[in-house]
Amino acid sequence: MRGQRGSISVVVAAISLVMLVCTMGIADVGSVLATRAHARAAADAAALAATQELAFPTGATPAEQAALLARRNGTELIDCVCSAGSFEAVVTVRAMGPDLLLVPGRVTLDVRARAVVDLP
Repeated sequence: MRGQRGSISVVVAAISLVMLVCTMGIADVGSVLATRAHARAAADAAALAATQELAFPTGATPAEQAALLARRNGTELIDCVCSAGSFEAVVTVRAMGPDLLLVPGRVTLDVRARAVVDLP
C-alpha cells in the first residue's frame, strides 16, 4: 500500500490537464464559429445594400454602400462585384476573430455573399 501513495493525485492531475485543454479547444472553436456567423451576416447585409443601390440608385456606388454596411457590422469589404445589366452583387468581407487560447494569434475569416434583387 505504501508504494501507491499519491498515485491517485497524479491521475487526477492528468485528467484535469486533459479537461482543461479540451475546454480551451471548445472555447476556441466556439469563438471562431461565432465570428464566422457574424461575418456571414455582415456579408449578406453588404451584398443586399449593393444590390439595392443597383436597383434604386441614391448617388453612391454599390461598392460604397457595401463598404458602409460592412464597416457598420465590424468587418472590412474586400471585394464587390456587380454584374453589368443585372441587379446582382457578390461581396467578400473580412472579419478578425478574437485571440485564441490554444493557438497563438488571431483568426482572419473571408466570407463571400451573393444577393439578387428581382424587380417586378
